[in-house]
Amino acid sequence: MSSKLAFLFPGQGSQTVGMLAELSSVYPKVKEIFVQASTVLNYDLWHLVQNGPKERLNFTEHTQPAMLAGGVAVWQIWCSMGGKLPEFMTGHSLGEYSAWVCANSLEFETAVGVVAHRAAYMQEAVPKDIGAMAAILGLKDKEVKDICQQLNDDGVVEPVNFNAPGQIVVAGHKYAVDKVIEKAQSIGAKALLLPVTIPSHCQLMLPAATKFKEYLANISITSPSIPVVNNVDVAINNNPEDIQDALIRQLNHPVRWVEIIKFLIDQGVNTFIECGPGKVLTGLVKRIDKNVTVLSIFDVDSFNKALKITGESK
Repeated sequence: MSSKLAFLFPGQGSQTVGMLAELSSVYPKVKEIFVQASTVLNYDLWHLVQNGPKERLNFTEHTQPAMLAGGVAVWQIWCSMGGKLPEFMTGHSLGEYSAWVCANSLEFETAVGVVAHRAAYMQEAVPKDIGAMAAILGLKDKEVKDICQQLNDDGVVEPVNFNAPGQIVVAGHKYAVDKVIEKAQSIGAKALLLPVTIPSHCQLMLPAATKFKEYLANISITSPSIPVVNNVDVAINNNPEDIQDALIRQLNHPVRWVEIIKFLIDQGVNTFIECGPGKVLTGLVKRIDKNVTVLSIFDVDSFNKALKITGESK
């Protein structure tokens, strides 16, 4: 089977104050992309990313445009340097939007508005301190599902991110999430509350999905130039209406990351490049399959290494 390349785009959780600073000092395109986003948002996104404060950057309505811009900026530099084009793309949660932009299904400025509205609807759906998310480490998928089902009478709590074998994120009402943490720890698993207030990808996001559907109805989406594997169905959609539908359902359905990576490996992918700030996704991929090559591109050294390993586009 021939060698194939997939690009992965990170989502919320990979943001840091000062991210992409070194890259921007060599490639002005980074700041240009953030300036474009700032025009849509009516605030200086680059200044926030570079100077913080961290608490403000971590606010969902700021994180989502920041991570979108970061992924797109890195992709555009990769292309300008003659980097090999991937056979497939995907993104983790919010990162899927970066994939659709880089696959030419969404205009960048349009996507900035889309993720800003998406974040606002998510924030509005569940009042602060009502929702929570937690990482459960060391249990099988079925064990986590069973625990959540046992505790659902105490409020909404669901597995929402299947990130790697033995690494699952749950989300829902905070008091129900707390009980899942307690139960998981009582049977020997590690469990920790995540520093977020929005319970992403669970049924508490249904009001956000409803509003988002109305908003997306007026957004132009086109067929991608590179196949994108979506989060909600682990499927490749080329029809704009199907893409739109999957993005709506993504809000209140799980991120099936393990299945996505296994699907890509089944298509012949043996090299994965994480495109954007951080190294979260490369770590997850290695936990899913140790035999594949994983690379991150977020600074000059990592760019040069990835270009050398993958070769240039022909």
